[in-house]
Amino acid sequence: MGKVLVLHGPNLNLLGTREPEIYGYTTLADINRMMAARAQEAGIAIDFFQSNHEGALVDAIQEARGRYDFIIFNAAAYTHYSIALRDAIAAVKVPVIEVHLSNIHQREEFRHTSVLAPVALGQVCGLGVDSYLAALEAVIHKLAAEEEQDGGQTDA
Repeated sequence: MGKVLVLHGPNLNLLGTREPEIYGYTTLADINRMMAARAQEAGIAIDFFQSNHEGALVDAIQEARGRYDFIIFNAAAYTHYSIALRDAIAAVKVPVIEVHLSNIHQREEFRHTSVLAPVALGQVCGLGVDSYLAALEAVIHKLAAEEEQDGGQTDA
């Protein structure tokens, strides 16, 4: 069984009420419930963590080493300037899929650049809640491929 950590960055705790014309009306709790249900169907463990504080997110990334197979990460505004998060991702070697509800490439110029993208496995953006679910589907697929490659062997 694989294990996934979902990290939510600053202001995502306000989903559902924050700029719904951009982010929609789905709450963070709703997103977590949808992801947990899909992870359970796929037989993988999933944990969630949200913080408005950069250091807490760095700590969560560092603590993921050896505990999680993948991280799904919406770093929100930190995406565009947090070298500390970028360096943490590069250091731990846990594959990260960067997610965004909105299409950052269609928004303000300052949002077009992700300092995380060069150290992330991939990026999913612009699909609303489905950005998270698409990232989870990619993780499920990659975990199944790894299990198949390992001949179904587990470390248990």
